[in-house]
Parts: sequence; structure tokens; C-alpha cells
Amino acid sequence: MRVLGVDPGLTRCGVGVVEGVAGRPLAMLGVGVVRTPLDAETGPRLVAIEQGIDAWLDEHRPELVAVERVFAQHNVRTVMGTAQASAVAMLCASRRGIPVALHTPSEVKAAITGSGRADKAQVGAMVTRLLRLDAPPKPADAADALALAICHIWRAPALNRLQQAQAAARPSRIPTTASVRKVSR
Repeated sequence: MRVLGVDPGLTRCGVGVVEGVAGRPLAMLGVGVVRTPLDAETGPRLVAIEQGIDAWLDEHRPELVAVERVFAQHNVRTVMGTAQASAVAMLCASRRGIPVALHTPSEVKAAITGSGRADKAQVGAMVTRLLRLDAPPKPADAADALALAICHIWRAPALNRLQQAQAAARPSRIPTTASVRKVSR
């Protein structure tokens, strides 16, 4: 499975591509950051993020895009920019028919380090180790994007089994011809 991880941000949007399957060594195919100028208006910054993510999608052709789920923070301005960048990433993937998965920061930290309260240095160290890199990717947004991709690759088999079990337990909502009544006027 090839996954593009996106750590959304309006100034720095981390991107990283990881390929592999759960239980096997993973390979990093690319890592970077889509940057936008602090002094630019929001609209042009979102366009720059869109163009950057589209370029990553063109180059790496992932099967899935894993995006960090936006969570409430005290700084509304920061959460708005993060949410806008997240929406751009989801739009870029969805426009191409690529599935999108959302993972919370604590879910990613727990998957990568074993603790949902790990700090950025711990996440970077584990990403470096898991992908057999010489040094942690810089800035931390890039390492976080790789962590998102790794988290999804590792959790996808369990998530798929859970979704299949939930679907099997749910009664079918598709009407049969016998259950559809004609309405006369």
C-alpha cells in the first residue's frame, strides 16, 4: 500500500509518502513541506497548498491519503488555518477518486511510539528508526506526515475488518421490489 500522509498547516503543510504493508519493513518514497508566505492572503495560500499537494499526488500516485484530523485548540486562528489546509488535501485526493483517512494526533503518536502523549522529538525518532533513515526529517511537519502514513498502513487492516463487521451486522437498507409500494394520486 502506498500512502501520502498530510500534516495540514497553512504556513507549513507536511507531506510524506510511505509504501509497505503491516508487519513488513516500510519504505519512504518522499518527504517534504508545502510552504506558503506568512504575509499572503488566505486564498492564494490555499491555492499554493492545492498545487503542492497535486504535484505530490502526480509524482507518487498514492492509493490513499491520510490526513491529520483537526482538533480543537485554544488558538482559533491556528485551528482555522489547519482546517482549511486539511480540507484542501481532502479535496485534492477526492477529486482524483483517492480514498482519504483521518487520524487524530494522539492516535498517530500511539501507533508510532506506543504513547498518545509522545512529543515531536519522540515521533521524529521513531519515524527515523521505522523507515531506517539517517536522521529525522526536518521540519517536524515532514516527520509528522510520514508518521500519519505509517499509522494508516499499520491500522488499515484492522480498520477494514472492523468496517466489514459493522457492515455485516447492519440490516440492508436497500429496498427490494416487494417492499416498495406504489403511490397512486
